[in-house]
Amino acid sequence: MSSKAVQYTTVRSRALSVSIEVGQGNRKRHCVQKDGSCNVTFRHAPGEWGLYVTDIFTTLVEIRWRAMLLIFSLSYILSWLFFGLLFWVIALAHGDIQDPATEPCVDNVRSFTAAFLFSLETQTTIGYGFRGMTENCMVAIVVVTVQDVLSCFIDTIVIGIAVAKMASARKRAQTVGFSSCAVIGMRDGQMCLSWRVGDFRRNHIVEGTARAQLVRHTMYPTGRIAVSYRDLDLEHSDIILATPTTITHRIQRGSPLYGMSLKDLRNEDFELVVSFTYTGDSTGMLHQTRTSYTPADIRWGHGFQEMLRVKSRHYRVDYALFHNTVKMPAPVGSSEEQDRRKQSVQAPGDKPQTAVALLANGQALEAPGPSGGVGDREDKP
Repeated sequence: MSSKAVQYTTVRSRALSVSIEVGQGNRKRHCVQKDGSCNVTFRHAPGEWGLYVTDIFTTLVEIRWRAMLLIFSLSYILSWLFFGLLFWVIALAHGDIQDPATEPCVDNVRSFTAAFLFSLETQTTIGYGFRGMTENCMVAIVVVTVQDVLSCFIDTIVIGIAVAKMASARKRAQTVGFSSCAVIGMRDGQMCLSWRVGDFRRNHIVEGTARAQLVRHTMYPTGRIAVSYRDLDLEHSDIILATPTTITHRIQRGSPLYGMSLKDLRNEDFELVVSFTYTGDSTGMLHQTRTSYTPADIRWGHGFQEMLRVKSRHYRVDYALFHNTVKMPAPVGSSEEQDRRKQSVQAPGDKPQTAVALLANGQALEAPGPSGGVGDREDKP
């Protein structure tokens, strides 16, 4: 029985060491990058290419510009070549190429080069006036009709995808940013976790909703990795982002950070994923900006530097101070330890004691006793 316990302890210690090593590596590798992209790769996805082809519009919107321009250029060139080849075959079957004296299906189309140029002029509606359709071949008229319809369809796709790429939500998300770090400090007598979000454009958003999740990766001795998500309650989640705003999470009972001290934070392995979902006032489109913070990105005993100034006619925001923090007094213990101290001081049934609070100037102030005065003693001469 004891040997099993020792063996079990050994396994747990190894698992713990693996977990710590993985945690140290995860501090360097964000699951969600600073720019909001997910640092995740997929292998052996079911029907990978089939899904991309089925949702071809989304695929073309998400690919790079150079790949999209190459695909669109090939779609035009290949369509010109295909219909040019059809016109050349029609002219060859009608005898326009062998006998120049015949009434042609298409005026001045006596070679493949001329057929390709006629196809290009038809699809792009250039119409130089040198080559034109005649009434001698019904097949050629049908081919021209099909090419005109297909050209309208290709133009619609190209223009729609180009507009969708230029109006992509990711482009607007680049102008809404989070602070490079998060802070933990005292606010209204309560420890709070805070980070800052700001809109860098002049045309601001209509409204937005902030959200935060604590993501943990746990490795088990069997090699299985479990990912857990824990939502954080935010003090003000619905925001009109006219000026940079500090998002605050109060570390109180029920918070996953409630029992975490400064020392625990440095040894923790988690990732704080924050997001801001909003609607742009110029386009009316829904956007989302994301980033993440690891324990190394969280500064204990700090607060954000004030960057808003009130002038005579307007408010001025100095974005040079957007990421700056200042030190502020904060206990190194957890919020749970602070609450226990407060409860021990105010425990019922104890004799009335005088609570001493330390002021900013270092003087001691005695809290009022039960009678309403300062302590239970009377001042005597």
